[in-house]
Amino acid sequence: MVSTLPQLPADWSAPEGFSATATFSSPVKRQVEPVGPGFLAHARRTLRGRTWSEDEKIQAQQNVKKVEDDNNDDLVEDEPEDPEMLKRDPKDWKKQDHYAVLGLSKYRYKATEEQIRIAHRRKVLKHHPDKKAAEGQLNEDGFFKCIQKAFEILLDSNKRRQWDSVDPKANVLPPKNKGGDFFEDWTKVFDAEGRFSNKQPVPSLGTLETEKPEVDAFYAFFYNFDSWRTFEYLDEDVPDDTSNRDNKRYIEKKNKAARQKHKTDDIARLRKLVDTALKLDPRIQLFKEKERKAKEQRKWEREAGAREAAEAEKKAKEEAEKKRAEEESASKAAKENSKKAKEAAKNAKKKNKRTIRGSVKDVNYFAAAGSEPSAADIDAILNDVDAIIDKLDDVKLQDLANKLSNNPDADTVKAAFTESKDVVSGLKYF
Repeated sequence: MVSTLPQLPADWSAPEGFSATATFSSPVKRQVEPVGPGFLAHARRTLRGRTWSEDEKIQAQQNVKKVEDDNNDDLVEDEPEDPEMLKRDPKDWKKQDHYAVLGLSKYRYKATEEQIRIAHRRKVLKHHPDKKAAEGQLNEDGFFKCIQKAFEILLDSNKRRQWDSVDPKANVLPPKNKGGDFFEDWTKVFDAEGRFSNKQPVPSLGTLETEKPEVDAFYAFFYNFDSWRTFEYLDEDVPDDTSNRDNKRYIEKKNKAARQKHKTDDIARLRKLVDTALKLDPRIQLFKEKERKAKEQRKWEREAGAREAAEAEKKAKEEAEKKRAEEESASKAAKENSKKAKEAAKNAKKKNKRTIRGSVKDVNYFAAAGSEPSAADIDAILNDVDAIIDKLDDVKLQDLANKLSNNPDADTVKAAFTESKDVVSGLKYF
């Protein structure tokens, strides 16, 4: 297809003040091929000589026939239609439940693209304006427009995500009855929340037997939840005209602030929900009780160690005190024994001295029988005896006393002294 610039009329002249600022570039030939559904529709109307309305009617009839011939309707269960929903104003499409409009309330975000297409064809078959007109119901295309809008939203992945983000039935409310099964009830809640997570897979709530690290990781995941939920669906429509740019910027700014507020509120809602679950989780009480017992055990062990140390210290002190007392007692006994030994030795020495001195007296100081010793002899003998006693040690003194005991005769006594005189010099008598 080639197009050229139109030729200027022969009588054309430039207006006053006109001046060219540039020249046309050289023409380039390019081959252009029209494509797309719009061109195909145009070609179909042109080739078959149809008007716009005639072509739309024929296409609608073909779509209806295609729906009737479709054998995959069993993929979507029938859903009764709410009479109030059928009266909905199509202009108020943002407030409609797109899943309910297509009869997919049971499936909602889990509905596949095939199920959406099947549900749409089924609704088109039932509510197409041509069919309504054939049944005598004129101008009954309001709900049909709602169907078309729901199909448009749900078949576009980006628009569907925006709708799913604000779907009032997307959230599962926490159970009000605290006496129910905690894990069964709250698993549904967290499964509904978890589908909005950017991080996959989402940890499960677990069971009563789940260990503490896994439980802590689960709650940490939802306390720091990274949600893909957006709130553009609730934006106020921005006018298409550019006549008032300030108003357009104002609406865009207001929409941005509203989205941020919705995001903040949603985060607060989720954290409050997690707080409630954490408070009701029976495992938390078990963990606290286990930790309390472990703490008491550690305390008991520390105190037991302290008690053992105190008892050991006390025992050591008692043993030291006992040993000191025994040593003092032994020392005292030793002193007493030493004292007694000294006294005994002293007494024995005194006794031995008396025995030795008495021995010479018993033999009448060696005087002849029938005569009395002179005073000079007595003094000489006693002086020699005292000299011998002073020079003898305790052992020899004891030996001498033993020899002089038992009343020996004068010769025996004198012989005993004579044997001991070697330790003494200068004796006068012996």
